[in-house]
Amino acid sequence: MISFDFTVNDKDGLHARPAGQLVKEAQKLDSVVTIRKGEKAADLRKLFAVMSLGVKQGETITVEVEGGAEEANAEFVKQFLSDNF
Repeated sequence: MISFDFTVNDKDGLHARPAGQLVKEAQKLDSVVTIRKGEKAADLRKLFAVMSLGVKQGETITVEVEGGAEEANAEFVKQFLSDNF
């Protein structure tokens, strides 16, 4: 498993449109990707679960990538988050 932290810089936090795009891309990955905020966790392949975390600007999430091509998939998710949030 690969894990990394990401701090959301977007003024709208982890908001619907780019989160939806990220979920769509995560569904194509051969790894299970989980986002954690505090005690809450969400499967990155499920938009409502991701949105239910309520991630706001300045908050840090932990991303866990497990199985499949972990390194490549973790790098993809990290780059997507950096580009969009």
